[in-house]
Amino acid sequence: MKPDSSGGPSSIDDPAVVPLIRPALPRDVPTIRTLVEPYAERRILLAKDLVGYYEGVQEFLVAELRGEVVGCGALHVMWEDLAEVRTLAVRADTRGTGIGHLMLEALLARAADLGLKRVFCLTFEVGFFTRHGFAPIVGEVVEANVFHELLLSRDDGIAEFLDLARVKPNTLGNTRMLKVLDVPRGPAPVG
Repeated sequence: MKPDSSGGPSSIDDPAVVPLIRPALPRDVPTIRTLVEPYAERRILLAKDLVGYYEGVQEFLVAELRGEVVGCGALHVMWEDLAEVRTLAVRADTRGTGIGHLMLEALLARAADLGLKRVFCLTFEVGFFTRHGFAPIVGEVVEANVFHELLLSRDDGIAEFLDLARVKPNTLGNTRMLKVLDVPRGPAPVG
């Protein structure tokens, strides 16, 4: 990304640098992994094996700028009204340009399109998510019967949502946050 006149990265307010947000394709997986690696090394995001990214590619959106993937994020449905935003990352040289905000807004729109009412995240970036309407979780956010069903999942993200002891080493310093969506939109008509 070219610097602006102040020497910093250009903002997405510049129409010449507005990224395309699109569903991820299997060919994007190596780049997604490369985007996540620096965050995983600093324990901000969880590292995954390459096969894990391929298995979950349908959950991902990517931000493409001038033909290059520079951001990624996933929406993982957890229950009939609940999903998690996960693996939200942007390339280091595009931080501060608004791409992360665009990615998150696209993931929230996807959640609304699916008819979901709530979106969870586990994050160190509390200010970022607060600006998008997320708030720290206080107490339990699912009914007891749903809690017991979610316990059956082997997914670490669901265990983090439930605040289970087995994932505490992954979550130290993170904040569990939740956003209640205004009104689920539901699926768009086909045809």
